[in-house]
Amino acid sequence: MTSPFHQIIKEQGLVILDGALATELEARGANLNHALWSAKLLAENPALIQKVHEHYLQVGANVISTASYQASFLGFEKQGYTKQEAIHFLQNSVQLAIDARDQYVKQFTNPLSIKPLVAASIGPYGAALADGSEYTGYKNVSVKTLMEFHEERLVVLSNTQADILAFETIPCIEEALAIKELLKLHPQKQAWISFSCKDGSHLSSGELFEDAIKLLEDADQIIGVGVNCTPPACILSLIQIAKPITSKVILVYPNKGETYNAIDKVWEHVDGCKLTFFENATMWLEAGAKAIGGCCRTSPADIKQLSELIVKA
Repeated sequence: MTSPFHQIIKEQGLVILDGALATELEARGANLNHALWSAKLLAENPALIQKVHEHYLQVGANVISTASYQASFLGFEKQGYTKQEAIHFLQNSVQLAIDARDQYVKQFTNPLSIKPLVAASIGPYGAALADGSEYTGYKNVSVKTLMEFHEERLVVLSNTQADILAFETIPCIEEALAIKELLKLHPQKQAWISFSCKDGSHLSSGELFEDAIKLLEDADQIIGVGVNCTPPACILSLIQIAKPITSKVILVYPNKGETYNAIDKVWEHVDGCKLTFFENATMWLEAGAKAIGGCCRTSPADIKQLSELIVKA
């Protein structure tokens, strides 16, 4: 299935994804020590979210992801918001990104050959629990429960003008299966699924990354597969696993090489991350990744480096 990604890849060799939203929001003074994380600002300071989207576009991102990662009906309900308020926040997360894109495009006299894309970010079940389980997998959670969790939010975001749905930090095969089945009910939308991994061959749950990629190969709506919020040192091996077994765009957007401590809610340094972001990205592109960006703790400065990898067709 053709996708917006393929035209960008044809034009410049790769798709540049954006970097961390929350990290940049915090750099601008936002306090995100909250169960809703960056989604908290959908209620408190949506204008700041739009500014960060605009910044990522200015440094060269082809795709900006919405502030809806941690925005779920379950999460909003726990914070006392009504269902209608939750729907509004989800819809507005997409509109903020669209508005940022419109502002960016407006500065150019001639139409852009590559129009930036808006990806509606959809975080895993663990993100709504706010207990760090997107980095461990779940115990005693059925595919049915996971489908029920994702269903309402998927309906809302599928009916927005987002260009693509981005299911992110998926820690286990059961959740990927739930998403795969739900997408069949929304054939008008394309999606990517990226997994969180514990090492160079296993998902956070301990299941094989290879098995997860194989599971998604026959899903036409899923046009990209890959990994996010995983240390850079693991990424090359994961690309090498995916490359021979998938026809989909391989996308990678790792964190800065730190591990999240869900108890203390801090990022802790992990040894072994010696290469620069640009050096790593060069290696990942050569290995077969065609969409590259950053996750937690990365910044616009990191994403700006990716423009050096562009090879005009």
